[in-house]
Amino acid sequence: MMQHIFSFIMPIMVCIDEFFLLFLWQIARGMVIYICFFKGASSELIPKIVNTLLNVKLCETENGQYVSALSLPANILIVPQATLGGKAKGKSMQYHANIGKEEGMKLYAEFVAQCEGEISSSSQCKEAGVVVKHGTYGNRQVLKLDTNGPYSHLVEF
Repeated sequence: MMQHIFSFIMPIMVCIDEFFLLFLWQIARGMVIYICFFKGASSELIPKIVNTLLNVKLCETENGQYVSALSLPANILIVPQATLGGKAKGKSMQYHANIGKEEGMKLYAEFVAQCEGEISSSSQCKEAGVVVKHGTYGNRQVLKLDTNGPYSHLVEF
């Protein structure tokens, strides 16, 4: 699922020795990519996912035209979101279609690395100082987003 945003803040807690430090990642204007891997997903699919998500025209320019995240250029926040794979059963949710945690971590790391590679190889993104930030797979993330309306898109591969 993708969402065009005006800004986001993501608190990150890091433990160094016995001390906990809180950092705030803050980025202006960009795109949030929520990603979930289902059973059967493989590394071969990652390049197609990255190419599609970074090149689809979902980011709005100042004059109202829609361009890709690479063309805008837009900062990218990647959030692992296993709950996208949920199915309602009775009064509860089940996640039996999701990939196993270890496999999911591996695919998530590959996805993040390929997104970072695409952004860093774009001269337009380099000039604009575009960054890619990402959450930690398997952890609960807290986000504060300012979005461009109810403009979320679900893309399945």
